[in-house]
Amino acid sequence: MKRWRLTDGKGILNGRILVVAFEGWNDAGEAATGAVRALKDVLDVVPLHEIDPELYYDFQFTRPVTKFDDDGQRTLEWPGAVLYGPSDPGRLPRALATDAELEVTGDNAGNIYLLLGTEPSRAWKAFAGELLDAALAADVDAIVFLGALLADVPHTRPISVGASSDNAAVRREFALERSTYEGPTGILGVLGQAAEAVGIPTISIWASVPHYVHNAPSPKATLAIIDKLEELVDVTIPRGELVEESAEWERGIDALAEDDEDMAAYIKQLEAARDTVDSPEASGEAIAQEFERYLRRRGDGDGRDGRDGGPGAGPTGPWRPNG
Repeated sequence: MKRWRLTDGKGILNGRILVVAFEGWNDAGEAATGAVRALKDVLDVVPLHEIDPELYYDFQFTRPVTKFDDDGQRTLEWPGAVLYGPSDPGRLPRALATDAELEVTGDNAGNIYLLLGTEPSRAWKAFAGELLDAALAADVDAIVFLGALLADVPHTRPISVGASSDNAAVRREFALERSTYEGPTGILGVLGQAAEAVGIPTISIWASVPHYVHNAPSPKATLAIIDKLEELVDVTIPRGELVEESAEWERGIDALAEDDEDMAAYIKQLEAARDTVDSPEASGEAIAQEFERYLRRRGDGDGRDGRDGGPGAGPTGPWRPNG
């Protein structure tokens, strides 16, 4: 049964929007969860629903973390997932400072919901059902899934971010394509299908993170995801320190490459392939030919998708190319 509606004729993403990210297979460089955490820091949201981790997690695989709280008491932080919503839905967020750059602005700023968690170890169908029940109870109108995958892309160029949807109405409104990916999926794929089945339209935003720096968080990819989210949702999201952190991240990788000729040469290959694709005169045939040459140089042509933790997930070392 379809339950979603176009809010006052303004479009699918002008109602209550749930932005979702999970740690794990869907979160290369912590880019997706970094974007949701950045939103959580500036939105006036409160927990609406928290799942019981005993039901969905293998604690030998995803262990709890011990830490000290503000009072110096030792506490345990368990893996899980929490749905957050505005403390006063529809109202613009409270002013966090006199500096407007620290506030989320826009007509829809008071309708942003967040779901942040760790990918579960078991009972994925029940997990998805419980979270979607909570989203339906909150009268969520649409869901935006954030993800990041490891890819053969250079850190020196803008991070590639793509958006897609399995919902025909969403594709028409935003001129999006439907993903043609087939293969192993993560919890985002499970939640996405379950959401569409109950009539909640969805969009997926994925960033490509350079695989040769997969061990480090990627603020540049987080920033790119936030930029794309702003394009789709009627909000302006403050960047905080992400801009400077992104620049520092890039400078740090540049410094590593200066001390490693093989790494520097590999990055130049990736830059050449990217620049060919981005050039105004590049035709589809030229792009395909350049990609084939690149695969031959790497010594593999299996077309693996490079998702974090999935097939073709990356190199054997902290940066080295496969092959």
